[in-house]
Amino acid sequence: MSEAVYVLDLFGVAVFAVSGSLAAGRKRIDIFGVLVLALVTALGGGTLRDLLLRDGDVFWIANTVYLLVVLIAALFTFFVVRVLTIPRRWLLLFDAVGLAVFTMIGADKALAVTDSGVLAVVMGMMTGVVGGMLRDVLLSEVPLVLHKEIYATATLAGAIAYVVMVTLGAPYAASVVVSIAVTLGIRLAAMRWGLSLPLFALRKAKP
Repeated sequence: MSEAVYVLDLFGVAVFAVSGSLAAGRKRIDIFGVLVLALVTALGGGTLRDLLLRDGDVFWIANTVYLLVVLIAALFTFFVVRVLTIPRRWLLLFDAVGLAVFTMIGADKALAVTDSGVLAVVMGMMTGVVGGMLRDVLLSEVPLVLHKEIYATATLAGAIAYVVMVTLGAPYAASVVVSIAVTLGIRLAAMRWGLSLPLFALRKAKP
């Protein structure tokens, strides 16, 4: 992992930690609960990715700086929201940024380990959405990935963009930027205009 991508990874961890903390704040959870939600949201996707890839230690065990970043971000958010009102759209915005960064990070690591474009796409999606899914489940909410609004599709597009760019021999920096831009752009557009995929609904049986 290059230094720039490592910084991006830390940034994504911090952003998802803030997202988890804000979600906890909306449910009026105590500080211990805030830390748990922040850790799960920020580290959940990457942990599952590393366990499945079996490429050395899980990232936050190998480098405890990730834990420190989560704790600082969570505590900062905990004290800020006690004096400021944070709109829900901020939670969605932080979630979207973290989603984009983690999708690229997951695809990048999987491609380096497996050299498989398909697995890179799957791991990119997994890294992006699993932390948020765990956060929402712990808060007894329907995970964002299951909402009709486009969410997982954004990670799919971003991961594919990264794999395609790398396969075509594009510069590494360009691949990173394009992947993040695609995921973030689609997710923000979905939030702004309520874009969604077709819904699946069973027809009601006639009496």
